[in-house]
Amino acid sequence: MIELRPHSELGGAHHGWLDTRHHFSFAEYYDPNRMHWGNLRVWNDDTIAPRSGFPRHPHRDMEIITYVREGAITHQDSLGNRGRTEAGDVQVMSAGTGIAHSEMNEEDVATKIFQIWIMPNEVGLPPTWGTKPFPKGERSGSFVTLASGMPGDGEALPIRTDARMVAATLETGQATEYHIAPGRKVYLVLATGKIEVNGVVASAGDGVAVRDEELLNVKALESSEIVLVDVA
Repeated sequence: MIELRPHSELGGAHHGWLDTRHHFSFAEYYDPNRMHWGNLRVWNDDTIAPRSGFPRHPHRDMEIITYVREGAITHQDSLGNRGRTEAGDVQVMSAGTGIAHSEMNEEDVATKIFQIWIMPNEVGLPPTWGTKPFPKGERSGSFVTLASGMPGDGEALPIRTDARMVAATLETGQATEYHIAPGRKVYLVLATGKIEVNGVVASAGDGVAVRDEELLNVKALESSEIVLVDVA
């Protein structure tokens, strides 16, 4: 089963400094049919205005991945961490027993991010934060694992949940595959471009919810950047 969720049909809000689209129920957007996808709870498509951002606020017991699409995001937290994550790179925050953080766009241009929340395998663990560069050239033409809590993904940023996040950049006409283990689900969002996934055409910003499939055949109809989460 492959369900296309067009960008134009997503929930969302405009706050002046923030233009956001929600793939799942979040904040004031509620859809009982879009509460989660497996243990994937949140996928927000955020555009943050220059010199603005999310002031310090708390989280607990959630794995939060930030994929920076354009610009950069500057993180500070109650553990004393501070870091700047640029376009194409990833940061992970395991909220655990509790952490307060801010995510600010300190740049002179808008920053675009995917904010992804995945429910953890275990609650009550110490909070952590980490970031890692993943040059886009390394994922040209095929999927590369960026964050994972699954065996065999040791080079990726660790998350404390039965999930992995991968990304790929494809030039027009290029194709790649992603194998799905039995019983698992996939949620894919196209950051840029246009692709065909097992015969379903998706454009920039669209979500693609997948279950009961063994293999995804992804072909770029335009130069494309793809982010995919594999969950239990």
